[in-house]
Amino acid sequence: MKTWFITGTSRGFGREWAIAALERGDSVAATARDASSVDDLVARYGERILPLTLDVTDREAAFAAVARAHEHFERLDVVVNNAGYGQFGMIEELSEAEARAQIETNLFGALWVSQAAMPFLRAQGSGHFLQVSSIGGVSAFPNIGIYNASKWGLEGFSQALAAEAAHFGVHVTIIEPGGFSTDWGGASARHADPLPVYDGFRAEVAELRKSRASNPGDPIASAAAVLTIVDAEQPPLRAFLGAVPLGIAEQEYEERLATWREWQPVAIAADGR
Repeated sequence: MKTWFITGTSRGFGREWAIAALERGDSVAATARDASSVDDLVARYGERILPLTLDVTDREAAFAAVARAHEHFERLDVVVNNAGYGQFGMIEELSEAEARAQIETNLFGALWVSQAAMPFLRAQGSGHFLQVSSIGGVSAFPNIGIYNASKWGLEGFSQALAAEAAHFGVHVTIIEPGGFSTDWGGASARHADPLPVYDGFRAEVAELRKSRASNPGDPIASAAAVLTIVDAEQPPLRAFLGAVPLGIAEQEYEERLATWREWQPVAIAADGR
């Protein structure tokens, strides 16, 4: 049995993964901006769930929540950085406040929780971080550029963390979902004030996004995949959720490699050889 610390458990992946862990007998420290959102789970699972109010952008609060969970359960095995949201808007349309809020939540929130948990996992010589990124952390798409930036940043520090943590027996897996039936693009999303000059292109982008997400995955079903990953003796550094992301990643890297190879003579010339 494992003890989990999961951010963003009020809905979506965080809630479904918390339920799956609890259903199999694990314990969960379930954080949310409003801890009352998991009252039904407390009623169902009792002492095996510890509800914690947490705004992940508050570094001091993140450290306190992780410490409280460790004190309560006396260990942490799986730390899931799931809290986040999607900020829509062309790069030109984003306000400073919108850009900073996106990075504060999706990137710094995960960083603070990772920093808070690492000493406990390091001391016990085991543990597993699940960093919830996106196929948008591998490729980038119009109208969600600042969201892409937050996930690319998450992927960067998480890959470095994986190398640093492995020495202490701690694993890191970056979870990269495709389209799922969550409210990521609905109620939880935020939208910049649109500039009319982008209206035509915005409509095209929306159609493309709709086609990519025409058959969204089931968040409940995703829990089985996550349990398989956390139970693996040698879990992957990166793992897709859904059928669509692999094709997007293959195209992305094929195009990158082709461009890098085409321009390799220029690259070589740049260092004076």
